[in-house]
Amino acid sequence: MNVEDNIRQVRETMVEAARRSGRPAAAIRLMAVTKTVDDDRILAAIRTGVEIIGENYVQEAKRKIEKLGKTGEWHLIGRLQTNKAKYAVHLFDMIHSVDRLELAVELDRRARAAGRVLPVLIEVNVSGEESKSGVPLGAALDLIRVVAPLESLSVRGLMTMPPWSDDPEESRPYFRALRDLRDKIAGAAVPRVEMRELSMGMTDDYAVAIEEGATIVRIGRGIFGERKG
Repeated sequence: MNVEDNIRQVRETMVEAARRSGRPAAAIRLMAVTKTVDDDRILAAIRTGVEIIGENYVQEAKRKIEKLGKTGEWHLIGRLQTNKAKYAVHLFDMIHSVDRLELAVELDRRARAAGRVLPVLIEVNVSGEESKSGVPLGAALDLIRVVAPLESLSVRGLMTMPPWSDDPEESRPYFRALRDLRDKIAGAAVPRVEMRELSMGMTDDYAVAIEEGATIVRIGRGIFGERKG
């Protein structure tokens, strides 16, 4: 199947999952994850109406944006090194991978210099796996409390990635834990924090993520096929 057909199939699955969760399909946005994807296939996704392009690396995103233009939103989903913050604030509409105060402070400084308020998500390592980025589940609220006063950042929600499994149901407890954390943080009423986004769910488990409250699903292989590297 081509990119357009894949996107239509993904959207159909999203609509069904939204219906099962009792939410409108419009409450969930589709991100096309474009790591190592050819430019013409990215353009096909944009033409088919994908809302968000998700990139893992600052330099790769910079090249693609310069060539393809800034159609739609571009989000950074990969780990961000502090020394790349000065570029990231000019390239991305949202950063999903804020997981430490040092990075937040640098992003705030660079965003202030750029004259913008940068929407960010706090990345949470729900599973506790050492190989994964993200603030530990139990430390997320404390991190948000110290990030919230940074006036050039706007905390909009949370992101996570569960352990890999070939059974989508294995991801459900991790998605549910992130949703519960979102509700806890919302209940804490931290000034300047809006818990409107849950970025969770990828090709193999996005339907389950939607059932558990995802507002952004990050789909690469399900749109573009197996990637090259």
